[in-house]
Amino acid sequence: MNCLRLPSAREGWTMVLCLAAWLAVTALCIGFRPEHVVLAVLIAALFLANGATRRCIVALIPFFLFGISYDWMNILPNYKVNPVDIQGLYESEKSLFGITLATAERLTPNEFFAIHHAPLMDFFAGFFYLCWVPVPIIFGLWLYFNGQRKSYLHFAIVFLFVNLLGFTFYYIHPAAPPWYVASHGFDFIEGTPGEVAGLGRFDAMTGLGIFDGLYARNSNVFAALPSLHSAYMLIAFIYSLRAKCPAWMRVTCAVICFGIWFTAVYSSHHYIIDVLAGISVTLIGFVLFEYVIMKIPAFSRFIDRYADYIS
Repeated sequence: MNCLRLPSAREGWTMVLCLAAWLAVTALCIGFRPEHVVLAVLIAALFLANGATRRCIVALIPFFLFGISYDWMNILPNYKVNPVDIQGLYESEKSLFGITLATAERLTPNEFFAIHHAPLMDFFAGFFYLCWVPVPIIFGLWLYFNGQRKSYLHFAIVFLFVNLLGFTFYYIHPAAPPWYVASHGFDFIEGTPGEVAGLGRFDAMTGLGIFDGLYARNSNVFAALPSLHSAYMLIAFIYSLRAKCPAWMRVTCAVICFGIWFTAVYSSHHYIIDVLAGISVTLIGFVLFEYVIMKIPAFSRFIDRYADYIS
């Protein structure tokens, strides 16, 4: 494929219509933020620049759709669809995984770590949680630029598919995170802003305020179950085993994966139940995609054409 070739009229109009639809829905239902316009201009520029950048933009579509779908959850918060599970999830966590103190008081693991924490653990917790989206995307780009385009595409689409499964469950069963119970008890308070919880110790230690900025824009506080934080690096680890990856990359994915699982509980952002649900959603999404959906001839042919285009 000629890297200098301009997009066809069909490709160009498809790109323009998709960007226009995204911006229109966002403007009408959520409201513009500066990054929306910047991202739209960047996508259009790279799509039009040359064949190499155009193929890269098309390859990144699953990640764009992930970001858009996450942002669009602001259109209809899940707590307006179904009642929020606050006390039931808390009591289940305490019953299944509670820690009994010498005083006979029983705490959830989150409550235990809120009392028993250390600066070194706080630092590594913040480090691991900063990896939850960037590292899987970097892993995907490594596959792409390493020439493993089909492996990349499978990874990217499963990443999107697992997110959509998780988002769907958020609406079926809205659930409050542990920090919500610690701050607000068992009463439902509509419009509750996000909190950094235990990750605030990392912000205080480093003076960066990263998590404070991230959680101020949380699309939905009541989206703790399943923990998609626990899913992303697991997807990367699974595909590091399936693709041609060096051993150090597989080990790195595994270490970060376990680090995020621990941090999710340690920082009071998720219960162990949430983490196990995130792992389950990942495995279900992977099996459904690779062993059910990919067996559909029309979809398999679509993936082959998609892989050929980005190659």
